[in-house]
Amino acid sequence: MSQLPTTLDQPVHIAVIGGTGLGHLEGYEPIAELNPMTPWGPPASPIRILSHKGVNIAFLARHGLHHQFAPHEVPNQANIAALRHIGVRCVIAFSAVGSLREEIKPMDFVVPDQVIDRTKGIRPFTFFEGGVVGHVGFADPFDAGLAAVVKRCAKSMEGDGVVLHDKGTIVVM
Repeated sequence: MSQLPTTLDQPVHIAVIGGTGLGHLEGYEPIAELNPMTPWGPPASPIRILSHKGVNIAFLARHGLHHQFAPHEVPNQANIAALRHIGVRCVIAFSAVGSLREEIKPMDFVVPDQVIDRTKGIRPFTFFEGGVVGHVGFADPFDAGLAAVVKRCAKSMEGDGVVLHDKGTIVVM
């Protein structure tokens, strides 16, 4: 593949954060690769801009292009700040994780509605430090409108090996 441009003259409003394999999707043409610097350092990977039917999306490999960041080393603040810097306002994140519920099997698709974060105090968890004060509600941590869109997309793939669970709680350890 030829070298991609490192600038883009238009904002990208939608981002996908996931594993390195999601950066090469059939039907999505790579059009740029951005490396914004943030106050928290660089993101985990360059942000690849993909275009599909005239819609641009940003893709960021959570653990780096070569899976070089362990879960506790992922620069989450830099990742989110870099996406915001290029105009992103909507993030869909994929994770390949296990389940504590027997009815949720490997390869099932879960659209979570709640989160329990057990990492507080172990790694950075906020943008509001150093005199910056902000209060973020956490009662409903996921956007209901975006979740509805993701559910419709996943539901349309049921029968093609996709089993949808339209709610669930993520426990971050």
